[in-house]
Amino acid sequence: MHFGLTQEQEMVVDTVRSFVEKELYPLEAEVERSGICAPEIGREIQRKVMEMGFYAPNIPEAYGGGGLDHLTFALLERELGRASMALSVWWGRPSNILCACNDEQRERYLLPSVRGERIDALAMTEPDAGSDVRGMKCFARADGDDFVINGTKHFISHADIADFVIVFVATGEEETARGPKKKITCFLVDRGTPGFEIRKGYNSVSHRGYHNSILSFDDCRLPASQILGELDGGFAVMNSWLYATRITVAAMSVGRARRCFDMAVDWAAERKQFGQPIGKFQGVSFKLADMVTSIDAADWLTLAAAWRLDQGLDANREIAQAKVFASETLAKVTDETLQIFGGMGLMDELPIERFWRDARVERIWDGTSEIQRHIISRELLRPKGA
Repeated sequence: MHFGLTQEQEMVVDTVRSFVEKELYPLEAEVERSGICAPEIGREIQRKVMEMGFYAPNIPEAYGGGGLDHLTFALLERELGRASMALSVWWGRPSNILCACNDEQRERYLLPSVRGERIDALAMTEPDAGSDVRGMKCFARADGDDFVINGTKHFISHADIADFVIVFVATGEEETARGPKKKITCFLVDRGTPGFEIRKGYNSVSHRGYHNSILSFDDCRLPASQILGELDGGFAVMNSWLYATRITVAAMSVGRARRCFDMAVDWAAERKQFGQPIGKFQGVSFKLADMVTSIDAADWLTLAAAWRLDQGLDANREIAQAKVFASETLAKVTDETLQIFGGMGLMDELPIERFWRDARVERIWDGTSEIQRHIISRELLRPKGA
């Protein structure tokens, strides 16, 4: 294993970090105050990223994307994680699931997404189906050559700015050794399709300006040509996406933790009590030592998981480890940073309380910490027949 970055990777890190600090940091306070990122601001971010040639970095070069490998893309996401998600979402990273598009779909969905002409959102979660994806009730029934969808999705990130949604719905049931399980199919659904509505979601304390939406399907009729992948083959497509998103959550958690930690170190060196910097007291300095150790460990876990994918190695356990450890490290780092800042840490004059609030959701979405531990333990015990 090589622990140093290549020249290209160093360039990616430096370029993205510089953009985030110069272009996104100055916009964060207004997004936090208003709870929105104005579309014109988002499009301007999008335009600048495209000018740099960094748009759709995760999509293969054959489709016009940046073609970054998993490790380099994790480094990019780590730097984007430093900024407000309401802003960084405009640094377009189309769902890699779109690479499963057939030739006709590619022209309507994948290529326009790579060019920044269309934005996608991805919908799995339902009011009664979060961690239990197979428990989804949103259902598509065949009707001639069409499918008719009924049901609801919620907690759908940035669907409010999406032109189309990648939706997973049940299309039947099959018997397995563990009992009946839902068959799942993936559909491409355009905004404005009759019977399909995108509604305002819930107000969240995490990631203000980065909104969730509720999707309603009421006899929404779609031709079979809107199926992404194979009929009843949505679970395999879903798993390929979850690999990428869980590494993204881990990487962004590391980046945000590092930004928060840097502020804690500066404050500990500058803030004086009892005639000396508070960093001189072990009650503070030992916190810093534990924080940086955990951040470095989370960083290496994340990059190692991405590296395994690039080597064609199985990485299911490693990705779960990275996601659970990095997200929980972020929670500890933001909490300890707030403690080091004391009362000022809770004031909205500083971003510390925002980091603290934003950190909470990372242990929930894209697979809860409990689900990640289930994956890890299952990978350990299954070879033993347990």
